[in-house]
Amino acid sequence: MREPVSVRPTSPGETPPSPAAEPDPAPATPLQKSLAAIGERHARTQEPAARVLVARDDVVVVRVGDVVVKAHAPGMDAASLRPRLAASARLPGVMLPPLSLTAEHADDRLVSVWPAGSPVDPGALDEAPWEAAARLLARLHLVPLRHLPPLPPAGGPARVSTVVARLRDDDGAAARTVRAAAASLPPEALGHPYGGPPRAPHGLTHGDWHLGQLVRHPPEHGEWLLIDVDDVGHGDQAWDLARPAAWFAAGLLEPAVWHRFLAAYVAAGGPALDGAADPWERLDIPARALAVQVAAAAVATARRAGREIDEAEQVLVDTCARIAAAAR
Repeated sequence: MREPVSVRPTSPGETPPSPAAEPDPAPATPLQKSLAAIGERHARTQEPAARVLVARDDVVVVRVGDVVVKAHAPGMDAASLRPRLAASARLPGVMLPPLSLTAEHADDRLVSVWPAGSPVDPGALDEAPWEAAARLLARLHLVPLRHLPPLPPAGGPARVSTVVARLRDDDGAAARTVRAAAASLPPEALGHPYGGPPRAPHGLTHGDWHLGQLVRHPPEHGEWLLIDVDDVGHGDQAWDLARPAAWFAAGLLEPAVWHRFLAAYVAAGGPALDGAADPWERLDIPARALAVQVAAAAVATARRAGREIDEAEQVLVDTCARIAAAAR
């Protein structure tokens, strides 16, 4: 298997350090308190007490007891979310089913309620359940779209443009490098229409897969399941493999781990690479796009935190420089 010359660094980087563990804060904003109140209505137990798991502009997640309540991104409409909730409920053993197929509302945001699960340890990437994740993706990809409610397009390519657009003019040289790499991508990698013949088969796609989209349920002793329906839809399934492919190509994921993941996907019958003599025929464009997306997110995160980008984030920016240089 060849590696993507446009992305691969001259020397591998190191796995990004995991953030220091801190207690999740209690709900403080009106939206967070509204989510906590919804959780209290659904939870069978009130322990642990309400805690904020995620607090970003695009998503807020609060856990109450044995349930998790999610406020979806502003602009998410019920017509897009409803079939995605229904689809996840029809995929037992693959996706975590919601507790309700009816989205609630809080502060003009759509809200969904889910069973709480145990996430992957972010500090142990090499020991993460890569093979289990690959098998889950293969099972997801093998589900015929006709067996599910009509779904919107998967959100992968459009998400790249959204994240790059968050960079500000004053974000410095790193942001300019990321933007140059984004400008080198083909239109379809940024969610724009592509007028040529289809480059890859389409099917059921998660749309935003990474290790954070896995939970064990029931917690501690259950099976791994996929979560997060926000970008589920029909699309190029190679995009679901693109984030680990980008991390491998940037040198942030050990080659042995990447090959274990890819081999497990193929062995489970995953169809994303069918018909390709070399996996990178399908993975190169999505991997470059995800490298740009992750780098853009890292630069924006560093700016919000008022700090310089760290070593692992610099590896991603350097990868963008190679992508832009290869295009030139």
